[in-house]
Amino acid sequence: MASKTESSVFTAEDPYTYLSGFPSHHSTEALPDALPLGRNSPQKPAYGLYAEKLSGSAFTAPRHTNRQSWLYRILPSASHTPFTALLASERTVHPRPAQFRHLPNQLRWSPFDHDPEADFISGLHMIAGAGDVSLKEGLGIYIYACGRSMAPNAAFYNTDGDLLIVPQTGSLDIRTELGRLFVRPHEIAVVPRGVRFHVALPAGEKARGYILETFSQGHFELPELGPIGSNGLANPRDFQVPVASFEDVAARPVWEPFRITTKCDGSLFEATQPHSPWDVVAWHGNYYPYKYNLALFNTIGSISYDHPDPSIFTVLTCPSPVSGTAVADFVIFPPRWLVGEDTFRPPWYHRNTMSEFMGLIAGDYDAKEGGGFEPGGASLHNVMSAHGPDATTAETASEAEQPPMKVGAGSMAFMFESVYCVGVTEWGRVGCGKVQEAYNQHSWTGVRRRFVMPKGS
Repeated sequence: MASKTESSVFTAEDPYTYLSGFPSHHSTEALPDALPLGRNSPQKPAYGLYAEKLSGSAFTAPRHTNRQSWLYRILPSASHTPFTALLASERTVHPRPAQFRHLPNQLRWSPFDHDPEADFISGLHMIAGAGDVSLKEGLGIYIYACGRSMAPNAAFYNTDGDLLIVPQTGSLDIRTELGRLFVRPHEIAVVPRGVRFHVALPAGEKARGYILETFSQGHFELPELGPIGSNGLANPRDFQVPVASFEDVAARPVWEPFRITTKCDGSLFEATQPHSPWDVVAWHGNYYPYKYNLALFNTIGSISYDHPDPSIFTVLTCPSPVSGTAVADFVIFPPRWLVGEDTFRPPWYHRNTMSEFMGLIAGDYDAKEGGGFEPGGASLHNVMSAHGPDATTAETASEAEQPPMKVGAGSMAFMFESVYCVGVTEWGRVGCGKVQEAYNQHSWTGVRRRFVMPKGS
């Protein structure tokens, strides 16, 4: 069923309609009867199309983790020139593991600069990461900043992993092989490994945001709800999946060959092809791009005492092989009510065996009343790096009256949490020029000593 949802938080209207539900099996066709009945690969598909299987998991993966889709397209994806490596001067996007610096210090970045000359791909900068792409173990964290659309004949796909895109400013008009997504700040999009896509910016807009790349063998999924029950957090029906949409460039009077760029083991390669990558007339399956409106998240919290673990705010998780841990969790801190009695209400002071990378889409984060954590900026608290509310927040929270209180109005913070010890790239340490060297001093050296020795002790 096609759907269209809007929210008062958005200033731009979404022009597209969608299928609803994740991780559902979907079927969609842009021409009637383009989908075959009773089989996936008929001898002669309708309209002279080619059947092509897109596998996001091993053939023999268990049913609950098996991801695949069948595409029915004008020409197969294999029809292109050989890929050639782009020159180093044209950027290696993902450094080798040995180039990461794993630091015990708390790190915070001021808002990253916009780049009016860059498109979505040339404006990608890796800030941190862990693991090894070639072994399909690890993740990458990127900042994107761009001021123009990708060239009309350009397409990109990621050989290395899935991309979870978090816009902070500017809408993204994303065309994929399987259809179109219009993604705005306060929404996220996921483009799975191998899916070709193109990013355009609405006229006059610039865009900036964050990307979480997971290059594990698994994919993002909804977290288990356990005792919460059958509903809550991000509900499956609120995820939106594109409907089939295609173009046939042979019908154009003049057109250029398409340039297909891929990131493979961190390096960029390019090929050309004489047909459009957007020639999928119909598709069915459970391996597809999708988007989600963060305003629809059903926030769960304590109604008695204590601040729950932030895992209660998980939107999507990419599980690791170790039960209960994640290659990456995508967690949000939306507007919510705090009602705990005799409770230190901000997120508590913490040392964590997981790494925590945070960003801010809009507004203020309630654990950082002292400032410095701004929309478009970020922070990283690596494995066992001590962190928590800044001195201003701690003082306020320790002394305030405690009526029921709504926090975060107009705000949206998020966290990429990972089991890996996350290393910082050269660009993240130096090249971006945004590291706040006084972060620790600004946040915690002013925390007031409250201990009082009992008399007679």
